[in-house]
Amino acid sequence: MSQPSTLGELRASGWESVPIKTEIRRNAIERVKAGEPLFPAVLGYENTVLPQLENALLAGHDVIFLGERGQAKTRMIRGLTELLDEWMPIVAGSEINDDPYNPVSKHARDLVAEQGDDTPIDWVHRDTRYGEKLATPDTSIADLIGEVDPIKVAEGRYLSDELTLHYGLVPRTNRGIFAINELPDLAERIQVGLLNVLEERDVQVRGYKVRLPLDVMLFASANPEDYTNRGRIITPLKDRFGSQIRTHYPLDVDTEMTIVEQEASVDPVDGITFAMPDFMTEVVASVSHLARQSSSINQRSGVSVRMSVTNYEALAASALRRTLRQGDAFVVPRVGDLSALAASTSGKVELETLDDGREGEVLSHLINAAVLTAFRESIDPAHHRPIIDAFEEGASVAAGEDISPADYEALLHAIPGLRAPVDELLADEDAAVRNEPAMLASAIEFVLEGLHLSKRLNKHGSGGRAEYLAR
Repeated sequence: MSQPSTLGELRASGWESVPIKTEIRRNAIERVKAGEPLFPAVLGYENTVLPQLENALLAGHDVIFLGERGQAKTRMIRGLTELLDEWMPIVAGSEINDDPYNPVSKHARDLVAEQGDDTPIDWVHRDTRYGEKLATPDTSIADLIGEVDPIKVAEGRYLSDELTLHYGLVPRTNRGIFAINELPDLAERIQVGLLNVLEERDVQVRGYKVRLPLDVMLFASANPEDYTNRGRIITPLKDRFGSQIRTHYPLDVDTEMTIVEQEASVDPVDGITFAMPDFMTEVVASVSHLARQSSSINQRSGVSVRMSVTNYEALAASALRRTLRQGDAFVVPRVGDLSALAASTSGKVELETLDDGREGEVLSHLINAAVLTAFRESIDPAHHRPIIDAFEEGASVAAGEDISPADYEALLHAIPGLRAPVDELLADEDAAVRNEPAMLASAIEFVLEGLHLSKRLNKHGSGGRAEYLAR
């Protein structure tokens, strides 16, 4: 259907104007009644954060999210645009999305007064009704609220003319959602400028006797540590937010694995197939979970889920590099590729110690602990004995980048005890790749490393080569 193009056509269509909070509340109610999730791409908050957010939306509250880095605060705020109507009418040419039924800017008021029902109407998509500002110490009132536009003054207008105003981000998001990330970094004198926005729902530009009654829903994010250390949110501003919601990291490894698989980007390579075994994804997720419990890691700064995602991508890249050198067409990460996680992890955690060389030791311990955790959860201890017996009878296994998948696969015949734990590891993998030599090689190396970390086998070597022996 064609959309009304004039104010008269809009009235005849029966369109009704409602406040932004009523619009979001109405659409949220429809989602909840239909049993649809508000944020399908945000995982792990189903029973904690999302019920609180639904309550806030139904109550019509402005919201501040408190949480460490990498807890999907900004993603949730940006996802709120899906709760807006797809299209919204504005007075044509309006810089601040003027409501055709209740214009507030001088441009829109004059146009409606002059043309009446013939006033032209534009339609804006919900994606353009979202504004966002990263709070920085140099953010000014002009950025958020507005200031005199010297170009318009130079064109001949008087300073007293409202048309000389250059509107800031908040007025330009009128009838929409505005978000401020890292709110404590905003200078306290600038935070004062938001008080009217949250309570009286207007902005006042200095030097003008003009008051713009705005219709904005405000969201903000902050790190709890920043509340008291790097900056603070002034008490009157905190008091004006209707709801304060605490976010958190994934509560279990399975949820983090799902998030990693959803967010990680592994670009395809022509002629090469990539597969990531579940047990290797579990190792990646476990590294982050163990880091969040480690006394060697600064927990106040947090351990972002982004670390899990980049570790997954680094692991895949290491496996691809190794496979390209071997000339194979099937890429599957192995335990040996976990050394790549040092580069993708070190920039995302802060250690409690400043000792030289300590960082590598801490990261190595985390990775080993993650492998051991995944091994114990994946392999039945009853499968250990036949493998250990084979090594005690003189078997040894070389491992490293230059060991081909075929060499690993041959171990299933040389050490028959490996077959049961390998089958157990790969039972849930896709049938099309389960018996690929590269997949078998990854599972075999994982089993051997798990037995070594369990102190059932010895491991000698450094760099890209190692050898597993009996104790």
